[in-house]
Amino acid sequence: MAEGVVMAGDLLDCPLGRLPVAAIDFESAGAAPGETDQPVQVGVLRAESLFEGPRLFDSYLACSRSVRWCASRVHGITSAMLRGAPRWVDLWPQMRDLLSGAVVLGHNPSTEMRFLRVFPGHGFGPWLDTLALARRALPGLGDYALASVCGALGVVGELDALVPRRWHDALYDAAGSLLVLRALVRGLAMEEVPLGALGFALHEG
Repeated sequence: MAEGVVMAGDLLDCPLGRLPVAAIDFESAGAAPGETDQPVQVGVLRAESLFEGPRLFDSYLACSRSVRWCASRVHGITSAMLRGAPRWVDLWPQMRDLLSGAVVLGHNPSTEMRFLRVFPGHGFGPWLDTLALARRALPGLGDYALASVCGALGVVGELDALVPRRWHDALYDAAGSLLVLRALVRGLAMEEVPLGALGFALHEG
């Protein structure tokens, strides 16, 4: 094993500043009561240590039904934009490469965890919830939406330079989670703190 490489089983002991990270976000088709929601876009940023420049990946995803108007109004994705897009299950090779051996980041990542269950036994994680982390680190903020947390931490300009898009784009929102973690680790001088110390914000995959 090359010096400095962190194996998956050692992630909880890894100092945050040297942590391999994979931030992920999805946009969805929206669902009526009784329907199962489906992803229509995925964005991932992978860095072999927290402050390293990340690899970026994003894709629209084929959907078996029309994107609901209420969802399209939020993220701007229409059914026409998904023509020719790959099926989510066909992106397994890319997801395995991008997410394996890293802590997976999301801002309240319950949707991300659910959509990844299409790959049984994938083994990704642990997951770090930047929403839970921000609530602990920024008490009294009031609004902990990703845009509000990024604004409070002063990282929106860096986010726009890294992914020049807008909120509710999957890659932009995933990048926001990554920059939130970076800003909190730097601001609280936690570079040498092990991931396991953030147990209140960790989830199993």
